Amino acid sequence: MFVDNQIMKKVIFLILVISAGLIKFSFAQEATVKWYSIEEALELNKIQERKIFIDVYTDWCGWCKKMEATTFTHPAITKILNEDYYAVRFDAETNDTINFAGQRFINEGNRSRSPHQLAVALLQGKMSYPSVAYLNEKNQLLTAVPGFYSADRLEPLLKFFAEDAFKSISFEEFQKTFKSSINTN
Repeated sequence: MFVDNQIMKKVIFLILVISAGLIKFSFAQEATVKWYSIEEALELNKIQERKIFIDVYTDWCGWCKKMEATTFTHPAITKILNEDYYAVRFDAETNDTINFAGQRFINEGNRSRSPHQLAVALLQGKMSYPSVAYLNEKNQLLTAVPGFYSADRLEPLLKFFAEDAFKSISFEEFQKTFKSSINTN
């Protein structure tokens, strides 16, 4: 009987350790945005239409790094981005050639910090980092929003576009009735 009790204790301990690991893994998975390249997002949009969220950043931008480390790891934000959008991280200074909307976009710059033509088009020439470009399901630019956004400030914007509220009311009106899932205490 004593041996059975010891074995039972070890089995229970092992189950608890495995359960704790699975719970931790589950939360880690939840707080990870599935990022796509622009090309991948456009291809996925042909199969299942969604809006496209494009985080336009640079590798030298401190606020971009802060937004990546804090805002984009918040569980409420990752959930919305993964379920309602194809999320894209786009380096505004990349040297990649990108085909988008029937056009070829390149970085013509020959100096450091030269913006890519697609970044200029998405941000409508207002080069500010970080910025987010919102595209509809037909890959058309809805708007670009400059600046750092914490999770509690980004959540209503994400929902405003995801729910098509922008088609019938202003963002200010939307905010008045928006119920956040983020606890800011």
